[in-house]
Amino acid sequence: MRRVIGVDVHRTFGEVVFWENGRLRHGGRIDMTRTALEGFGKTLLASDEVVLEATANSMAVSRVLAPFAARVIIANPLQVKAIAQAHVKTDKIDAGTLASLQAAGYLPQIWTPDAETERKRRLVARRYQVVRHRTRLKNEVHSILHAHLIRKCPHADLFNARGRA
Repeated sequence: MRRVIGVDVHRTFGEVVFWENGRLRHGGRIDMTRTALEGFGKTLLASDEVVLEATANSMAVSRVLAPFAARVIIANPLQVKAIAQAHVKTDKIDAGTLASLQAAGYLPQIWTPDAETERKRRLVARRYQVVRHRTRLKNEVHSILHAHLIRKCPHADLFNARGRA
């Protein structure tokens, strides 16, 4: 018996719908906390497929549920046209559509990086933020000096060792 579980993930809760033997069954809501997700994960079968739509917290949800299910799939929301074009849009319908599309083999999914790749991505993103912040601060210092009619530093860079001296 194949089961596909669709979860419409929000910031504080997820709406769960089970697809079993061509029928949809509402599974209720789960809180988006590690404890609640682990509790939900313990109710899953080892052969279950769990489907989530890509959101800000879907990778975290995926990591928590992965040990409990055969697969955790993150759907590409830009390509899930059935959800985007639905006339009646509720969390239950969205979760059911995710499960039904996966069961039918039509679910467009995103590539999910392994833990090491995800760690490197976060590191690069954080470095990018720090460099942008540093640039903003340097520009602010230049602006303050300019506003107070302080001449430009005679050295190429105000912020290297010679410029700071």
